[in-house]
Amino acid sequence: MSHSPPPVPHVPATESPAELTPRGLVLGSVLGIVFGAASVFMSVKVGLTVSASIPVAVLSIAIFRAWGRSSVLENTIVQTVGSAGESLAFGVAAALPALLLLGYDIDLWHAFLVSALGGVLGVLMMIPLREGLIVQEHGTLTYPEGTAAADVLIAGESGGTSARTILWGFAVGGLYKFAYAGLRLFKEVVGMPLSWVRTTAAGVSQRVGYAGGSLSLEVSPELLGVGYIIGPKVAGITFAGGVLSYLILIPLITFIGAGLDTPLLRPDGQLIRDMDPDTVRDAYVLYIGAGAVATGGLVSLVRSMPTLLRAFRGGLATLRASRHARTDVRHLPRTERDLPLSVVLVGSALLVLTMWWAPPLHINLLSALLIVVCGFFFVTVSARVTGEIGSSSNPISGMVVATLLFTCLVYLLLGWTSAEDRFMALTTAAIVGIAASNGGTTAQDLKTAFLVGGTPRSQQVALFVGVLTSSLCIGGVLVVLNRGATAILPEPHPGERVSVLTEATRTQQRYPWAVSAESLAARGVTAEQLKGPLWRQGLELGAAPNGWELRGWTPLRVEDVADTDVRLPSGESVKVAALGAVRQAPERVWRVGHVRGADTSVPPGTYLVDEAERIQYVVDPGIGGRVTSYEGQPLTRYPAPKAQLFALIIDGILTHKLPWDLVLVGVFISLMLELCGVSSLPFAVGVYLPLSSSAPIFVGGLVRALADRARGGATAGTESESDFSPGSLLSSGYIAGGAIAGVLIAGVEIASNGAWTRALDIPGRLGDTALAHLFQESDAWGLAVFTALTLVLLATALRRRA
Repeated sequence: MSHSPPPVPHVPATESPAELTPRGLVLGSVLGIVFGAASVFMSVKVGLTVSASIPVAVLSIAIFRAWGRSSVLENTIVQTVGSAGESLAFGVAAALPALLLLGYDIDLWHAFLVSALGGVLGVLMMIPLREGLIVQEHGTLTYPEGTAAADVLIAGESGGTSARTILWGFAVGGLYKFAYAGLRLFKEVVGMPLSWVRTTAAGVSQRVGYAGGSLSLEVSPELLGVGYIIGPKVAGITFAGGVLSYLILIPLITFIGAGLDTPLLRPDGQLIRDMDPDTVRDAYVLYIGAGAVATGGLVSLVRSMPTLLRAFRGGLATLRASRHARTDVRHLPRTERDLPLSVVLVGSALLVLTMWWAPPLHINLLSALLIVVCGFFFVTVSARVTGEIGSSSNPISGMVVATLLFTCLVYLLLGWTSAEDRFMALTTAAIVGIAASNGGTTAQDLKTAFLVGGTPRSQQVALFVGVLTSSLCIGGVLVVLNRGATAILPEPHPGERVSVLTEATRTQQRYPWAVSAESLAARGVTAEQLKGPLWRQGLELGAAPNGWELRGWTPLRVEDVADTDVRLPSGESVKVAALGAVRQAPERVWRVGHVRGADTSVPPGTYLVDEAERIQYVVDPGIGGRVTSYEGQPLTRYPAPKAQLFALIIDGILTHKLPWDLVLVGVFISLMLELCGVSSLPFAVGVYLPLSSSAPIFVGGLVRALADRARGGATAGTESESDFSPGSLLSSGYIAGGAIAGVLIAGVEIASNGAWTRALDIPGRLGDTALAHLFQESDAWGLAVFTALTLVLLATALRRRA
């Protein structure tokens, strides 16, 4: 272990400018919540997050400058508090959605406790490690993000700042997202199938082209920004995984299944030849992707194991050395004063008791002790790894996977394999993952303060504040995103029962509809063809004893139902009343139940059952939902690839309930890539994600490649400079603005039960007009608007940094 003389801090220890101020804590908390919400959105969407340290530092400098002067140490506190939200978000959004896949709901109290306890554990474990890792190994551990943030803060005190670029990106990203997700001014996903049906002269229908193949792209500002920041290599590998799924695996399964007359792994009996590409993906390719992601995570863990063990040994050695070198805290300079070790010991004991006694966590004493032990190990590892290779390369997913595997194996040996034990195993791994993630970010923040001349004790207090304030909101963001996209869909399972029948109920509104056969015939449609258009308006069309009835989960007046516009397949819009009279019928109450066991063919999840306890509806979650469309209408879904990985591990070990043939295909795809020298984890994430999600990431990576080439190529020595470049800052704004707009739209959806979002739908209000068709149906229009957004990013990236 080598040591270098400590650098001279920017603010000497003999000076004590304003540092831990109330306004700094408030501003840092607000920025932490904003960027934490954006990170949650990105994590459940594509399994990726980006660092918020530099954007928060830039915004802090600009905001305080508008209010008056501020010290560099006060800005450092804001940056420290603000970065806590992003570090918590990944662990929360990566692990907790797996509860939905295991048949549970996401509870606000559970989410708060998991994020708060994990974050506090990460900060506590870093208090005794700071002296050794940050000070004594200053020349060995560079902490690239922490060093870059210090450069930004010091430059900002001298007058240099690029906050305008971030704020411009935030405004553009937010308004752009609102334009297509709220106002529906252009399509969210553009694309086309690569095959079509042709009718011959003899009247025979033939499918021509590349059956099962399709191309699509989501016109998303946040995904474009992510692609730019992660760079062309990782973006290209991720997109290649999507190409494998949508241009190889799905067409191959479609080709082989075209001649099958029996269903394959489909309890509903649907044949492969009757499936569209998205259905094939949901039924088969998702398991292949999950196997690939799990293997990629394990390979990442195995590859980094020597680094992890070396980091842990080095961390222990520096901890022992720093304890021996300590003197009386009263005689220490301001820049060397940490919170006392008693805070760590008492805090750790309180964490164990809180985890053990908190009812929402359902954690026993063994798991609580396991969390603290694994937490100390992986916080030490994470802090050292981020010092060597940076936060972006820190294998947090591998650490969570290792904790989950170890926990599940211990539970298996003890015979703990029930649904409640699976819940406890996931909670255990989530807290450890959050602690490890926050430990790495805390180390970067302490490095920034070390270079700037901050007070360690003040930084540690600020970190606790950042953890607690962000924890109050991160779980709420997850709940909002999930509930805003949750869909209640008809899905009977004859002869099956739920595992847990609760006392909760859902009330369904019913409106018998005397559909006129003459009106339908005059417009060339059938009642079945109206299911999709009615669903788009929040109404389900179902068969009733005396005909048809409209159903919904929001109380509506009969007059409002009758006045609802229905867009026919021909493009014509008509009122419900024009097709038949509508009247009110008594409400129907359904019981809420959950399927969580391994002894049923019904997928885990939440269901609605009738008086005889027969399953009739699935409450398909917005995060990790398995149904991507209903009656031809696409559903908003957040794939949450890391959550799928964790659910796969838990189910694979504790229930053995998996289609292992498909999972093993994914396993060997990842192993093949590793043999070829290609990182399997980003590729596996691409296999799992929709192609529409990886395509804009690839476009962002291409923009980064063009910008780097125009600037003469990126070099290792310019890494921290590129993090502060105009393109990176604008991308951070795109990500934050687009993600926050998405969260707000989901909140509006919940608050109004969809009424406000339907009111914002401009094409729906325009009716059967050419402009409405352009907004809703034109791929060229959506692609043109996305191209304009991309050109703005390219032009900004080519601009010289101020």
